[in-house]
Amino acid sequence: MLSKNQIKSIHSLEQKKQRVLKGLFLAEGPKVVLELLQTHRCHLLVGLDDWLTIHQEELKQAKLIEQVATASADELKQASLLCHPQSVLAVFYMPPQEKEQWSNTLIKSIENNLCLMLDDVQDPGNLGTIIRLCDWFGIDQIFCSIGTADCYNPKVIQATMGAISRIKIHYGNLSHLLDKLPAETPIYGSLLNGKDIYQQELTNHGILIMGNEGKGISKELQTKLTHRLFLPTYPDDRNGSESLNVAIATALICGEFRRRNR
Repeated sequence: MLSKNQIKSIHSLEQKKQRVLKGLFLAEGPKVVLELLQTHRCHLLVGLDDWLTIHQEELKQAKLIEQVATASADELKQASLLCHPQSVLAVFYMPPQEKEQWSNTLIKSIENNLCLMLDDVQDPGNLGTIIRLCDWFGIDQIFCSIGTADCYNPKVIQATMGAISRIKIHYGNLSHLLDKLPAETPIYGSLLNGKDIYQQELTNHGILIMGNEGKGISKELQTKLTHRLFLPTYPDDRNGSESLNVAIATALICGEFRRRNR
């Protein structure tokens, strides 16, 4: 049975201030919860009796679960932030943050891999979708500006469908990170005034920068680009939408990178 204080505590995690203060975040739904249980410490697991019974073996294999609460459908509805609550929700601990923001070890991990950089991508749904597609395309690290949506926002967690358990996400000053990379590191950016992506050489490593939904990539970061990419419309002279949704554009660009280097 869930107490009123537990429900209140779960609801508080909708606010970033409370998530940071408590070091906790909320995940809802069987797929998301089961995947996170494999990689994250769980503070509180709340589920319907039937669900907990069916998944008892998987729960025994979880990394760590401090508390398990059986809830009725009505209690779960009260605790949930979703319009249509699912059979389980859980409160997890955030992973510890690195003391040194852009460590040498982190820089080294970028050199031979394709990584994504998000410059003030503010919509939680877009961020969650991007995390999920990075998991699909084997991009293990995302570097976010301070103005990018919080990856532990419940809407982001929901949109990742569990992919956040496998992707490392870092926040900080992106310009400083780019300055610390070796000079030969390819730095790609998606711009409306870029060159046709299908006519450019693409490497299997480097940084791909995607910009804000309305403003694109900041002028400061644009000065650091070595390759400017543009997704052309079809046909070329079509008078249609001015731009693509940032998550869709990210998917198309990442797909082209992987196709070229498969």
